Amino acid sequence: MLDMGTLSVGQYNFVGNAFSFGLAVMAATTIFLWLMRNEVAPAYRMAITITGLVTAVAAYHYLQIMMSWNAAVDISSGAVVSTGEPFNQAYRYVDWLLTVPLLLVELILVMKLTQSETWRKSLTLGGAAALMIILGYPGEVAESLGPRFIFWILSMIPFLYILYQLVIGLKDSISKQPENVQQLIKVAIYLVVASWAFYPIVYLFPAIGLTGGAAVTAVEVGYTVADIVAKAVFGLLIFMIAVRKSEHETGKASTAAKKS
Repeated sequence: MLDMGTLSVGQYNFVGNAFSFGLAVMAATTIFLWLMRNEVAPAYRMAITITGLVTAVAAYHYLQIMMSWNAAVDISSGAVVSTGEPFNQAYRYVDWLLTVPLLLVELILVMKLTQSETWRKSLTLGGAAALMIILGYPGEVAESLGPRFIFWILSMIPFLYILYQLVIGLKDSISKQPENVQQLIKVAIYLVVASWAFYPIVYLFPAIGLTGGAAVTAVEVGYTVADIVAKAVFGLLIFMIAVRKSEHETGKASTAAKKS
């Protein structure tokens, strides 16, 4: 468990600013995606709706994280003093439990697979993502390093399964996509792999020598950066894929494409 009392004022403010930036990015991405929803063909609007829902849920939880962060300490004296209110790390895991499965669903929906394949991949990948988050939480709040390592190993099992399915399991489905979106889908998958690989690294920061305020700062800022890439940047890629597929199927350029 992270010790808030070891933070310097500079570290405390830096983390708070990172949370504020994360909230702004998630909120702005949500507004953009929902306003631009009608720029894609009807078949892809559900994917864009879910993409915006992911960032909306993330924005709400970043607001809660900021409020919990501010309530946990008092810096009016010029030093970081614990107020006795714990910083609620569960907000992140509730957010991930809701958004991480949806991230995979939005990718599957925008690929427009058969109905049976869409259901099968959504359930298996979404279920594995939920299991990964559930297994990670006990280690995050553990008081000692032993349980943290154990739950890290357990959560890595569904994590590696998801990565295998994304990189190997979707190869045939990607090859059936229009040529002008195949590369974008690959970029989206690689982005998921890269950003998700950052989470287990950040998870282990307190176990590899980082202690005190440095550990708190590294973990919270690291998770925030990974969230922005995995949700907001990934969501914009999903939108671009939907736009290109819509153009391919209708033969018309979207308003967004014309303006660009």
